Amino acid sequence: MEPAGDAPGRLNLLPAITGGNRHPPPLDDGAQAQQRSLTLAEPIAIVSDHAAFEMKAMLADHLRTRGYDVLDLGTTSTDSVDYPDYGYRMAEAMASGRAKLGIALCGSGIGISIAVNRHPACRCALVSDGLSARLAREHNDCNVLALGARLIGIETARDCVEQFLATPFAGGRHQRRVDKLSSPPFASLPPQEPA
Repeated sequence: MEPAGDAPGRLNLLPAITGGNRHPPPLDDGAQAQQRSLTLAEPIAIVSDHAAFEMKAMLADHLRTRGYDVLDLGTTSTDSVDYPDYGYRMAEAMASGRAKLGIALCGSGIGISIAVNRHPACRCALVSDGLSARLAREHNDCNVLALGARLIGIETARDCVEQFLATPFAGGRHQRRVDKLSSPPFASLPPQEPA
């Protein structure tokens, strides 16, 4: 295995998984145009803690140059902040309808993804390659993409964002499963007595 081009010292396992095809096949022009027109009409929320501030700024600029309206929820510097506060900002923006899609970043992506997923309106997926980003949208109707700025490079992050935005939810058999994510059965069960 060879190290990934934009993340020195990291193994690139994607070619082994996809048979050497680093990027999934593109959507046909009709599906891509339909998905792109939907996302261009709605703001894309983006948020990070201090550890991912620089990557967030680069991704926000990338999105703006591609014609997207970006709703930047902070942070505004590399001064230390608490990632849950910013994950909750993303969750609120998604739940209120201020944005339909979002990108959340922290050092590893783990903490902020946990914070975002505390709200049932959010389906946040932590990914580290374009294929995972595509499948998160296609199969799980992921509405927030989480990235770890200390674990992936900017080119991989851009690829993840591009796949996330270009991929529509497949629906069909996946819809039933996605519906269960917002209505877990234990939410309506009475608490059990300790054994």
